[in-house]
Amino acid sequence: MPGATEGIKWEDHICFMVGEKMFCITGEHGGASLKVSAEEFDELIERGNISPQAYMAHNKWVRIETFGTLRQKEWEHYVKHSYTLIAAKLSKKLRDSFSK
Repeated sequence: MPGATEGIKWEDHICFMVGEKMFCITGEHGGASLKVSAEEFDELIERGNISPQAYMAHNKWVRIETFGTLRQKEWEHYVKHSYTLIAAKLSKKLRDSFSK
């Protein structure tokens, strides 16, 4: 994904970022946290092994407890969508720099 970077935060969490803003957080215990739309948030937290992410639920982030909770196509959709939601809030100048 254009402009995406990877880094370590909080000692053991691999974070994927765009413009220094996180769009996917993984930990050593499996699973991940992602930003989703308001509609997706309500649908996803109804499923098993998916819950509102502590301290981030007000921004529509979910915690997916295990990688097996979603099918591969779902992971692809939600990670790309999280990236898109976060990138959309960046300045146009910064977004444009990713395509150069």
